[in-house]
Amino acid sequence: MLSPTEPAPVRKPIPQVDFDLDDLDADEEKYLDFYRKVGVHEDMLVPLAQHHDGPYSYYVLFDRTATWGHPGTPQVLAVHLQRDHEKRTFSFEKAPLPLPAMAQSWLIHRGCPHDAIGLDPELGPSPADEATRALERRLAGDGDHYAMGYSYTSDDPDDMVVVVALRALDERAPSPFRVVVEEVDTDTWTHTLREGGFDTVGEALQWCDDRLTGETGPLPPVRPAAAATRLAGVAKALASRPPGRSR
Repeated sequence: MLSPTEPAPVRKPIPQVDFDLDDLDADEEKYLDFYRKVGVHEDMLVPLAQHHDGPYSYYVLFDRTATWGHPGTPQVLAVHLQRDHEKRTFSFEKAPLPLPAMAQSWLIHRGCPHDAIGLDPELGPSPADEATRALERRLAGDGDHYAMGYSYTSDDPDDMVVVVALRALDERAPSPFRVVVEEVDTDTWTHTLREGGFDTVGEALQWCDDRLTGETGPLPPVRPAAAATRLAGVAKALASRPPGRSR
């Protein structure tokens, strides 16, 4: 997660995204749809990761305009492009997601090779420890094991944090509700990612609210899985925050 207010110093200029759609405007309605949903902010999208394979392109983008939108809006955008040069048109899918690892997972499950969509280490805060790297690898590789119900992104320089509530679709899973928390240390420009387990959705959402107001304790541990139990689910489009819940 980049800070839109206090960008971290980088060793090279922030790259510009190039969707390579020149001359692919035969389907005017599709072209305008892409422009309204993605391209209109092209100069404010930072490519954290991208992979190109012939007519297919996969992007993990940081959307610098999200900070000006609805509070808590995800600031990462996953985009999958499929070009048809013969017909001079293209199709696309996109999903706003709260964490880069979740965007990687979304793209991997649309055909992007797992090892081809690594994040640019010079953009965004580095993982602070091995626990963070391990959880990011698991979210990227096994992101389809969870359904996302809620997220909130805070880019307050004094407390940069993302909270995400997930649900296991396998009812036999231990700790069926999970909370994943990313916290950024703006002094060292590193981030940590941690996971906690809950028995009910209410407990998970309450912990998220408490964390955002600075009134929470440590995340409860995820209960060990039974030997034959495997978590299942799908990381899908972000659901709305439940009515009546606010910071």
